[in-house]
Amino acid sequence: MALFRRSPASLALRPRSTVPVASRRTFSASRTRCGYDDTVQNLRIGKHTRVIYQGFTGRVATGNAKDSLAYGTNIVGGVTPGKEGEHLGLPLLPNLRKAKEQLKPDATAVFVAAPQCGKAIEEAIEAEIGLIVSVAEHIPLHDMMRVFSILRTQSKSRLVGANAPGIISPIGSCRIGFQPLPTFAPGHIGIVAKSGTLSYETVASITRSGLGQSLCIGMGGDIIAGTNMVDALRVFESDPETAGIVLVGEVGGRAEEDAADWIVDYRKRVGEKAKPIAALVGGIVAPEGRITGHAGAWRGVGERTAKEKYAVLEAAGATMVQHPEDFGGVMKTLLSQSGRDVGKIVGNAQKQQQKRGYHTMRRRPAAAPYRQESRITSNASKEQRRGLLLGPDQAPAPLEPYLGQAGVSLSDTEAPEDAFHLGVTVDRTARSPCLAVSPSTQPSQLSQRLRHFPYDWRQGPTDATIKSAIAHMQLDAAPPAARAQTTALLRALAKMYTDKEAVTLSASVSITPSSGTLTLHQPTLHLQFDDAAFRSCNRQEDIHSLRRKNLEDPAELEAETHGIVFLTLPSPAASSTAAQPNIGTLVNGAGLAMNTLDALALQHSGTATNFLDTGGKATAATVKKSFELILQDPRVKVIFVNIFGGLTDGGMVAEGILLAFREVDMRGLPVVVRIRGTNEGKGQRVIAESGLGLEAFDGFAEAAGRVVELANR
Repeated sequence: MALFRRSPASLALRPRSTVPVASRRTFSASRTRCGYDDTVQNLRIGKHTRVIYQGFTGRVATGNAKDSLAYGTNIVGGVTPGKEGEHLGLPLLPNLRKAKEQLKPDATAVFVAAPQCGKAIEEAIEAEIGLIVSVAEHIPLHDMMRVFSILRTQSKSRLVGANAPGIISPIGSCRIGFQPLPTFAPGHIGIVAKSGTLSYETVASITRSGLGQSLCIGMGGDIIAGTNMVDALRVFESDPETAGIVLVGEVGGRAEEDAADWIVDYRKRVGEKAKPIAALVGGIVAPEGRITGHAGAWRGVGERTAKEKYAVLEAAGATMVQHPEDFGGVMKTLLSQSGRDVGKIVGNAQKQQQKRGYHTMRRRPAAAPYRQESRITSNASKEQRRGLLLGPDQAPAPLEPYLGQAGVSLSDTEAPEDAFHLGVTVDRTARSPCLAVSPSTQPSQLSQRLRHFPYDWRQGPTDATIKSAIAHMQLDAAPPAARAQTTALLRALAKMYTDKEAVTLSASVSITPSSGTLTLHQPTLHLQFDDAAFRSCNRQEDIHSLRRKNLEDPAELEAETHGIVFLTLPSPAASSTAAQPNIGTLVNGAGLAMNTLDALALQHSGTATNFLDTGGKATAATVKKSFELILQDPRVKVIFVNIFGGLTDGGMVAEGILLAFREVDMRGLPVVVRIRGTNEGKGQRVIAESGLGLEAFDGFAEAAGRVVELANR
């Protein structure tokens, strides 16, 4: 049954953008130039794919390469600067130039820490390596925008990531990334996902259904992604091994809307032969204005909510689910309804699995599982905040030098009704900065009239781009002084955007009738900056020193020091009839944590008191600290532990729960535990044999139902 309804006509309401044309070639001397879009077929990895590692001799890369070699990945060597010889019995070379000449790689796995990762990706582009997979967390946004400005000028290299689990072809025995191998099985469902943990849940459901996977692409949860949903859909459409498609999205950006547009066109082109598509969008009940774990999990001005994106995908023809556990059964039904022989598809998948010896996630002994600490991160901090937002009272100080360049005055008055919206932000579809403007600032019109004008990060906005933005703001008839100041202001903001590594700079601006000049209204200022630049590279210290920790939630700050993302969710107003939050949640993975809140609310009418992502860094001590954070809230009547052991060891989580019961005052609260995935058997056994009265479940629906029952007592 549909959760939300929206007319197909609403598909036209999203902010439009103008994608910049590549300005010049970079790196390659090849004669034929097409474009970055032409590299999507580089995603079709398999036994033929020759893989190298950048950062090959590092601890994390070494362990990952061992597992990938055992899986069947055709790793032919790697690179560590300044070293040459052998590693893991494979060639080790000092630079990519030699690696390209001697090893002839098709793909590279970039296992390089965040401060150096952007440069490492650029070197791989320069070497014209066909597929570049970057797994590092906390790469500064502007480093990646520089990378994308280069990628756009060439047609040899395709990027997956950054901050992505990578890409894996179970049917082709090729893994480039850090996906938990026991979860995957060869088969015929293509999957693209923003969230790692949600993708692992999805994969497990598909595996249990017997369908298996053909190709799984993790696009990553950062603000911009080298490979997005439409790129993946183009590959799945033409892949003969892919019989059905799954999309896993979340709040923030327009990837799901772009995918919906593609699906509408695809169904028109192909008709009844179209491959069935199922989808999920996480973050439907996510708190407005907060970043829920992933760097890109926030809604910009003019962007649709997760609820609206759900409706747009449904209107386009995707079958929507509310929890990834449902994908296996849904896909079997869709394949049967489309006239495909499900028995044959399952049979083929099982034959592929038997060839490889991977029958199900339960039957392959798992190697020592990778945890999130094995991800490539900076050494700067454990903090997981992904942005600094300066309030209107703080914003003038860093902004005024740039306003001075534009000759624009700053007023502490509210914006008048005829003000216009003006700013610089990131266009996630164009993968570049953009001017974001609207002729109106009225809330009822802003989301529909806001338009993006992307520009090249290295060059800044061109005269033509600025002229188009001014025309959209309907300032053609404005006094010459106002038009000149608007041009200067846009250029000044674009300069500040790059200088200070901002995410969004925006405000309402009006024209003073008496003078015909611009006034920028201080109460409307929105200045958001990327904290990865500071945490990973120690850049922008002057901006990030403005953070006011004394005004932040002490529990959230405490969580930060332990590598935990924790948000306290508000209670409804006293006059509201909405249910009061009373369920404490403990989840591993940002996407899974978002979806847990969604499924509790939408499927079971339960309301959570918090968002808590232990991350893949979860240890027994981290789980214990998570319980302490949850228990600080007197509203909590029951605690729901929802763990999918992809990178996280289910047995270790169970030990952490027992540690909490021994050392933390649990206030006599009931605890419901669901552990699936890596080492789930041990985790479930530890819970069952604990003698602590914990309630353990395999399935999410049963566990969530019990949680709500306990909460309503």
